[in-house]
Amino acid sequence: MSKERLYLYDTTLRDGQQTQGVQFSFSEKTQIAEALDGLGIDYIEGGWPGANPTDSEFFDKAPKTRATFTAFGMTKRAGRSAENDDVLAGVMNAGTSAVCLVGKSHDFHVTTALGITLEENVENIRASMAYMVSQGREALYDAEHFFDGYKANPGYAVECLKAARDAGARWIVLCDTNGGTLPHEVHEITKAVIEAGIPGDHLGIHTHDDTGNAVACTLAAIDAGARQVQGTLNGLGERCGNANLTTLIPTLLLKEPYASQYDIGVRREALAGLTRLSRQLDDILNRVPNKAAPFVGASAFAHKAGLHASAILKDPTTYEHIPPETVGNTRIVPMSNQAGQSNLRARLADAGINVEKGDPRLAEILNRVKEREEQGYAYDSAQASFELVARDVLGQLPDFFEVKRYKVTVERRKNKRNRMVSLSEAIVVVKIGGEKKLSVSESMDERGTDRGPVNALAKALGKDLGPYQSIIDDLRLVDFKVRITQGGTEAQTRVIIDSEDGAGHRWSTVGVSPNIVDASFEALLDAITWKLLRDGAKPV
Repeated sequence: MSKERLYLYDTTLRDGQQTQGVQFSFSEKTQIAEALDGLGIDYIEGGWPGANPTDSEFFDKAPKTRATFTAFGMTKRAGRSAENDDVLAGVMNAGTSAVCLVGKSHDFHVTTALGITLEENVENIRASMAYMVSQGREALYDAEHFFDGYKANPGYAVECLKAARDAGARWIVLCDTNGGTLPHEVHEITKAVIEAGIPGDHLGIHTHDDTGNAVACTLAAIDAGARQVQGTLNGLGERCGNANLTTLIPTLLLKEPYASQYDIGVRREALAGLTRLSRQLDDILNRVPNKAAPFVGASAFAHKAGLHASAILKDPTTYEHIPPETVGNTRIVPMSNQAGQSNLRARLADAGINVEKGDPRLAEILNRVKEREEQGYAYDSAQASFELVARDVLGQLPDFFEVKRYKVTVERRKNKRNRMVSLSEAIVVVKIGGEKKLSVSESMDERGTDRGPVNALAKALGKDLGPYQSIIDDLRLVDFKVRITQGGTEAQTRVIIDSEDGAGHRWSTVGVSPNIVDASFEALLDAITWKLLRDGAKPV
């Protein structure tokens, strides 16, 4: 039986850019567009040509994509023709094969926000769609505030849709602009729209997450008959965000009834890169990934309870709804002072370490973990450091290099502009195979910004590790978390560092000390040691 086609429309580069604190550069937009194209998205909305210099440059130098590259704008303004509207002309001049125009569908917004008559608004929609079609463009109409408009005046809201349909619009997108509509309402209203004469294979759905229901509302619209799905990577978007494509795509591809009924154009092989794509976007935005994100979060397949871990060791399907590698993620069995031997053996097996049940070294590892957690360590969120502890107990931890000494200085001084700035300098001396190596680094980056003492330490430590240098050259720090674990004179500082390499592997390490620099250095050492171990480095 042939599957019905669902079309994926990504608006990360336009609607996602409306997220507070997000502003993509030209090169970042290009990276994201190419990644979306590789995933198998059908439509990539690049932004609003003419709205800002970055969007204008992006359309001038648009990447070549298999996906339909789409420009966004608004319907013509009242009192002028579509041919003579300069804002609409800027969008059309982008030269994209598809154009999506937003227009009002809620009578309140027409009369209050636009200050025009209801009839004028309908004519604006009709004339704008007709003009795009006459110019050979694929026309999309974003019916702004549609669900609120339908609840207030269903006859007028549907009239707006029919004006776009009659003018030749390929897609008519129902927008829950304020994000307050619930799934059952979306289903009922979408179904009513189809019954009113708007074909489902011409209907799209665009939801916002203000009630936490954007994904559920999107699925409800599909169930009712909508066949285009709009959303953003990682749920970026204004206020609480848009429907999250990183959740929707695997749901549609892997879950019933969607998996057997619909073709979404994303291959299973491409789906295995979804976690990496999600983190790539967070890296571009310099944001910490949401560990609890469905499918792609670092904790999406984490099993802390001993009962769960015991069952996972026997059969992962006991507590996992899909294999994590399907979406490019990994299983984690966190270690903590609550852990039992089931957790421990499962975690060790996941790291490629097989220890027989009843081996006395298991109890020794657990005792070591519990003792260190009493000192302030947290291994449930620092899996790489836990693995190093376990391998040390098991006699499987190679001695790659020895740190002989390190020093960090912080200086306040005036720069060329007579402003006081901070500058950190780190010195690290290591011994590798009988040879000492001294490395010095500053915290100032290429743009003249001070990145702090930990950054200077990280650069110095990773500057010259001799025979291991080629292995760690692609290592970088992506997150740095500090917490005071005890108060008063016994205050301990816990530092957790997330690291990543060029292959997209990500791991966490922990350090604890009354001194934040010492705690940071311990976590840095673990990060480098774990990568050397994982990549098969041999001690010299």
